[in-house]
Amino acid sequence: MTIEPLQAVPHLTMAPVGPLLYLESHLLEHQPAIEAWFRNQWLETPAPFYASVDLRNAGFKLAPVDTNLFPAGFNNLSTTFEALCVQAIQSAMERIYPTATRMLLVPENHTRNLYYLESLATLRNLLRKAGFEVRVGSLAPELDGPRVLELPSGGNLTLEPLRRVGDKVGVGDYFPCVVLLNNDLSGGRPEVLEGLEQPVLPPPALGWSDRLKSSHFGHYRRVASEIAELVDIDPWLIDPLFRNCGEIDFMKREGEDCLVRNADVLLSAIRRKYDEYQIEHPPFVVIKAESGTYGMGIMTVTNLDEVRELNRKQRTRMATTKGGRTVTRVILQEGVYSFEAWGKPEAVAEPVVYMIDHFVVGGFYRVHTGRGPNENLNAPGMHFEPLAFAEGCNNPDTDQAPDAKNNRFYAYGVIARLALLAAARELAEHM
Repeated sequence: MTIEPLQAVPHLTMAPVGPLLYLESHLLEHQPAIEAWFRNQWLETPAPFYASVDLRNAGFKLAPVDTNLFPAGFNNLSTTFEALCVQAIQSAMERIYPTATRMLLVPENHTRNLYYLESLATLRNLLRKAGFEVRVGSLAPELDGPRVLELPSGGNLTLEPLRRVGDKVGVGDYFPCVVLLNNDLSGGRPEVLEGLEQPVLPPPALGWSDRLKSSHFGHYRRVASEIAELVDIDPWLIDPLFRNCGEIDFMKREGEDCLVRNADVLLSAIRRKYDEYQIEHPPFVVIKAESGTYGMGIMTVTNLDEVRELNRKQRTRMATTKGGRTVTRVILQEGVYSFEAWGKPEAVAEPVVYMIDHFVVGGFYRVHTGRGPNENLNAPGMHFEPLAFAEGCNNPDTDQAPDAKNNRFYAYGVIARLALLAAARELAEHM
């Protein structure tokens, strides 16, 4: 396999705010203890097969804001560390199913989304290079036979209709050892995947039809407190505060009192921390659907009037998420600024870290030229800048400044792995 030369790190700037240097310094100083702690955690609670974590770097705070257990975007990763991805897949399978030779990849039904199809093809190729036979079994109801899709990259992808025989699923006469889900099940858990003899990774119970973000961040809060005690920091520096509301209907304007009440409590709590650290920026809250991805069902508020006075357009935008699913529950999360910028003219950027098993295998910066540092960047108009994250995340350099790129990337890797550990504890609840 050919390994490309190390890619240049995109030009990034960050507001020179002190506390993050304090955080990075602490992580570097405690690196041996942190890595030993992680090793013990993975022995007790094995990691999910894969995940991606969206981070926000405010200069005074570094925290995860979303964890995706069915990640897309593999085509946006640097190919420099393809070998690391392959090794991580092999390591995961040696732990989960060491005798497995054949896998079935079950994707989203985005047959017209070329970006997603490129990601799916990249993931399929990584699995093949790890030594597995792989075919792609689709849940799309309109698929009545194999369909070969030509990709802009020059490759192709064959989708085949998923079928079930007894307690196994497969395509044609191909029935694999393991089923790998790359479908977040926002539309519900399909019966065809229930009660299978084959292992399903990750299990359907971790799809958005069942999983709640407030549950994940509840686990993350405990994980953050444990590591904060280990390295002697305020856990708030790595943990976004949050509250949640259930039984809400944006179109009928039901449950708005809960939104206002919790937004008030959360804004007050953030303001107290800002006062403690002498942070002059205005606090803000992000309200988003308890389940779902793709940047849908999200709004940012800085005062209670913005919650009380939602117009019809805003309520319509918040009322549904991916696949037209109705939003009935929301999480209110502390907004974390992103003071990293990429390129010239400078555009707001946020790191996204990818992991297979418990290994950091890559990442990229999500960049948006039309959004501000307190806005959601996962929106139309974004683009991606791949980074050779693996080197930086695994090799901090204590001879350099704490915010040198390797050391900053190490901090990213630590926080992303904390989110992965929170997801592992979610997984343990369903085993």
